[in-house]
Amino acid sequence: MFKECLKEANEVYVSKLSYGQTDHRITWHPLDLLSETNFWIRTQKEPEDMSGTIPIFLSWLCLLLLNPISGSRILVLPVDGSHWINMEVILQELHSRGHELTVLRSAKSWFIPSNSSIYTSIDVIMLEDESDKDFANKMLQDVMECRRSHGFIRTLYQQNMLTSMLAKGHEILARAAALMLDDPVFIKKLRDAEFDLMLTDPALPLGVLLGSYLKLPMVLNVRWINSGEGHLTLAPSPVSYVPVSGSELHDKMDFQERTKNMLHYLYSVYEQHVIINPHYSDLFQRHFPPGTDLLSVQRAADIWLLRADFVFEFPRPTMPNVVYIGGFQCKKAKPLTAELETFMQSSGEHGVVVMSLGSYVSALPREVTEAIAAAFAQLPQKVVWKFAGEKPSSLGSNTLLMKWLPQKDLLGHPKTRAFVAHGGTNGMYEAICHGVPVVGLPLLFDQFDNLLRLRVRGAARVVEVHSLTKENFLEALKDVLETPSYLNRIQHLSLLHHDRPLSPMDTAIFWIEYVIRNQGAAHLQPAAFSLPWYSYFCLDVAVFIMAVLGALVWAVVLVIKVLCCRRFRRKIKAE
Repeated sequence: MFKECLKEANEVYVSKLSYGQTDHRITWHPLDLLSETNFWIRTQKEPEDMSGTIPIFLSWLCLLLLNPISGSRILVLPVDGSHWINMEVILQELHSRGHELTVLRSAKSWFIPSNSSIYTSIDVIMLEDESDKDFANKMLQDVMECRRSHGFIRTLYQQNMLTSMLAKGHEILARAAALMLDDPVFIKKLRDAEFDLMLTDPALPLGVLLGSYLKLPMVLNVRWINSGEGHLTLAPSPVSYVPVSGSELHDKMDFQERTKNMLHYLYSVYEQHVIINPHYSDLFQRHFPPGTDLLSVQRAADIWLLRADFVFEFPRPTMPNVVYIGGFQCKKAKPLTAELETFMQSSGEHGVVVMSLGSYVSALPREVTEAIAAAFAQLPQKVVWKFAGEKPSSLGSNTLLMKWLPQKDLLGHPKTRAFVAHGGTNGMYEAICHGVPVVGLPLLFDQFDNLLRLRVRGAARVVEVHSLTKENFLEALKDVLETPSYLNRIQHLSLLHHDRPLSPMDTAIFWIEYVIRNQGAAHLQPAAFSLPWYSYFCLDVAVFIMAVLGALVWAVVLVIKVLCCRRFRRKIKAE
């Protein structure tokens, strides 16, 4: 890092500008090397002035400013499962830049190791202590049965199923948060550490609650929060064209779809205020100022690093403290192992299909697995399938089963032709990043919405698992593999995704360090959140205007009535 800094400091960038008949040279020199982002001051100087001393001064300045860059103390409270994959990528980058990381994790964590070379860990009570890692497998059968319902009501029915899970989860989380905040030894330990920042995933609110209680600047690594997508908590979200999470709608809705979207919105309000908030009411009464609730502490976060990109998301209103980092976990594909590379190359001109169902669901129902294996056996392509469980009897010789596979590296391999996926956010952005068309098998949560977005853009086919057969799955595979439009569309999305001035990871790191340097980002906080609901919607103004208009109408009617009465009386007297 220092060598790069020294190299930059010894380079004088000269640009010639003409203003009439006068030439000026513009010298650029680094001002802030805290984040290795090029901040520059532009100063006009004559070319002969201090030409030898400027590089020496800048080298000294670089050395002087280098030490404060590293050593910031960051408290991290992640969410387990696939969310940890996102957080770990950021932590690796922060560690490489010299920051000290402390991760709060459950002693029974599913994915987060206690020993790591990039962070120190502290074990606390979390959701994993009272929940089962295999909950998704248990829930899948219920969701598949729910998917057989009519299209209009099945999403509401499905959301109602998630509500029961949310209620139980937040009950556990509220107890865990109380144990943290009621433990003076634990709180003193964190205060004494003098952390500079809280970095957390608000899909579960423990990190937000703890960071707010410790009064730390806060950055959220966010996709989902409370009962829906992050935007719905923070930004204006008109239901006329912004689909509510779980509605499985796009942004161009007819009357029936807007009605459905409104019902989902009202249900999400019910979930937030009736199901979720009451679990934390006692905690806020004991540990936070009056009037504080879950939404207020979440909205007080300085920066929202939203794992989204409008190449994938539908256009919608946003907020100044929302930073888009969708696809930040994507990296250039690494070489495969010799055995796996040999298998990939053996596919010849037909290429390879990659299948993975993510971190939670380890196995599909037996009849579905057999149908998928039989369909794969009919393909000329080779297949790499992430699979755990009993080997399907219909498995073809062209299919390689693996308990774990290097998904990013396989998607970036030139032999890969299609990606069979469940529709998780990570997998969708990796498919976009590497330009691989998708055959979607949505199972749970946001996966139906995610695959809808790719399908609307012409980059995916979707097959419902509850109705999957060998024939319809094979037809979808052949359609994606043989129709050029799927590949063309996903490659176009990939080009748009990569066409940006700064990579998503560099953007994320810049804003994390920005909050550290400036001890927050309060100037980006909108005033909307401090307004009562009637002021936010200007209902008081509307009532006032209506009252004034009503008074004017009443006055006009009264005047007309008086004038008419006088004229009538005069007419009677005259007669």
